[in-house]
Amino acid sequence: MMGEPTSFKEIYDRFFGKITDDMYLEWTPENTHADVKNILLDSIPGFEFPRFPLYDFDADAEEFNTALTSEEINIFALLMYNTWLQRQIASIENTRMKYSGSDFKMTSQANHLAKLMDLKKEAERQTHHMQRLYKRRKLMDDKGTIESNWSCLRESSTFD
Repeated sequence: MMGEPTSFKEIYDRFFGKITDDMYLEWTPENTHADVKNILLDSIPGFEFPRFPLYDFDADAEEFNTALTSEEINIFALLMYNTWLQRQIASIENTRMKYSGSDFKMTSQANHLAKLMDLKKEAERQTHHMQRLYKRRKLMDDKGTIESNWSCLRESSTFD
């Protein structure tokens, strides 16, 4: 791919557009930065079939050594969102384990956990959907014209 390397910051910014978390307002910028970097690095293996070398990045310089498309940046942000949601769920699960079943059910934590788990399912569905769309598209020219790659199935089909 041509173009400038994509900075991790571009991905972080897209991720922050998907969440609301007061915790980050309480942290120092350095702690927030370290946390989102860890979330991104944990999320990278979740990108199923990228059209770029997935592990060709410089973690110290915090950039991919290629120019990512807006769609690829969005997929990473969604993967980060899933990782962040999983952390929220794990935190509430730890709270649940500290209380007996009835004590936990009486708190709003149980309701919050159920809502987070629903959000996680929807986020996973959306991430898989975006990756399926990404895999079905192919660039036709330097102008960014996109076409479905399903046309190859019609051309080679013996069912016609």
